[in-house]
Amino acid sequence: MTSIHNVKQPSNATAVIVTATGDIFWGRGLGAETTRVGEICFNTSMTGYQEILTDPSYAGQIITFTFPHIGNVGTNDEDIETRTPHSRGAIIREDITTPSNWRANAHFDAWLKEHDLPAIAGVDTRAMTQAIRDNGAPNGVICYNADGKFDLEALHKQAKEWPGLEGMDLATEVSCDAPYEWSQAGWTLAEGYNDNDEATHHIVAIDFGSKLNILRCLAQQNCKVTVVPAKTSAEEILALNPDGIFLSNGPGDPAATGEYAIPTIRKLVESGKPIFGICLGHQLLSLALGAKTGKMHLGHRGANHPVKDVQTGRVEITSQNHGFQVLSDSLPDDVEQTHVSLFDNSNEGIRLKGKPVFSVQYHPEASPGPHDSHYLFEKFIDLIKAA
Repeated sequence: MTSIHNVKQPSNATAVIVTATGDIFWGRGLGAETTRVGEICFNTSMTGYQEILTDPSYAGQIITFTFPHIGNVGTNDEDIETRTPHSRGAIIREDITTPSNWRANAHFDAWLKEHDLPAIAGVDTRAMTQAIRDNGAPNGVICYNADGKFDLEALHKQAKEWPGLEGMDLATEVSCDAPYEWSQAGWTLAEGYNDNDEATHHIVAIDFGSKLNILRCLAQQNCKVTVVPAKTSAEEILALNPDGIFLSNGPGDPAATGEYAIPTIRKLVESGKPIFGICLGHQLLSLALGAKTGKMHLGHRGANHPVKDVQTGRVEITSQNHGFQVLSDSLPDDVEQTHVSLFDNSNEGIRLKGKPVFSVQYHPEASPGPHDSHYLFEKFIDLIKAA
């Protein structure tokens, strides 16, 4: 990492990271030859790079992988969370090796090219992670040019002028354009994904950037799922006569998305229907109930985050991806904190007293990763049955 004003480019560099603060990271380009700007974050997961890069919650972000061997199991057509990735690029330590997994049907580099995603290898990801840890997630540009020619001043200017995620509504960019039905359920080794054609409950899922595996977990609970766009009105949702309403994860600043989502969620809460929210859905529900949210210094991104259920004392190892948080001290009297992070004591879950309404900040579908939190989907169904 060097200052932009005193830069010596390595002879083999075909890609570069330039941050808004003027820091430079050189490396070898992979994937698509292009330039992308976004917030640079890091993820500590040891597996699941394909799921991470296709998680809509990463819209507007360039992802630094702390695990050094990214791409070693190749890619396949099943381990995706959306069909069109909205992340901005990847930063990795080691060169991509030949795939060594029986499920792989494409090289990671080819998959990146197919999805127009740039990546850079050979970066000191430990130094990058330490810089983010100490100074927060910077805005930056990732640029891959095979000829090794870069206009660093122009890239620096682009990074500085990007407005950042705070105040940015990205949910409408990643949400579906029209309602659709979802029936695909769990995955098995022998058959892959199965369809659930025996639904006993109807869930309307508001798509702020939903991961596909969340929809699969709902279908696995014998639910017919109707997915609707982020700006669907409460009246339109209730006209579908759902047994329960799901508020999905998604990217961007919840306060910005809340400008149109909060009035809708308040009406849905007043309807008495059971409501379950995850990640951005948790933040939007909290805002609708009177709490506040704020940008985090680092955010939580990884598959190894311990969360404590404050009612039972049980600790769950969770998968997380969020850069904003619900401020615990802003929760109104009728909202109870149910889960807290054991990393920093930040809020990880709430419930509305007297109504079948709850949400969590982390990702209980967690695939790949632990299944400690799958009980939350069962809890949602239990609330529906009781209602």
